[in-house]
Amino acid sequence: MTQLPKIVGKRNWFLRLRPVLRWVLKLRSSPRAIAGGLGVGMFIAFTPTVGLQVILALIAATICNVNRPAAIVPVWITNPVTVAPVYTFNYWLGTFFYPGPPLSEVSKVFTDIGRALATLDVWDLKEPVVAMLQMGKEILIPLTIGSIAVGIVLGILTYIFSLKLLSFFFRRRAQRQLLNNKPEQRKDPSRS
Repeated sequence: MTQLPKIVGKRNWFLRLRPVLRWVLKLRSSPRAIAGGLGVGMFIAFTPTVGLQVILALIAATICNVNRPAAIVPVWITNPVTVAPVYTFNYWLGTFFYPGPPLSEVSKVFTDIGRALATLDVWDLKEPVVAMLQMGKEILIPLTIGSIAVGIVLGILTYIFSLKLLSFFFRRRAQRQLLNNKPEQRKDPSRS
């Protein structure tokens, strides 16, 4: 018997995000506050503040009066695996506004930082901050400019997309609750 070849392809990325989406939908807040938290968190995720991002997301969410747990979720985008490509792109974008060292050298610096972050404890806040500050202003300035630009764009896009998606899901949930809580028509025994 011959076996049919297995179809190996990209799974639907939306299905992979279902647990996160379910968690976000269970948050007790308005769609606007949750979307605001996701947007603020996305902005913070792309800033060169590795090690402090969760704290900064909580502070920014509190100041902006948006959902704090939702603001924490996106900051995990920048992790030891993604630091090098994310910050290299942000640096590259920032060099259009402020010149810096060659991209190949800076990319190696970010790769080394990513490797160093992989060995650190989650609660070790000092080491990542020191590593970022030791890069020097010739790298840090273009990185910060590019990171802020990318963070603003992605934060706004995340807010708009998640607001539409959350509004849809919240409306749908409200409609289902109305249908489920509809009182049944009772027959009046005197009318029979």
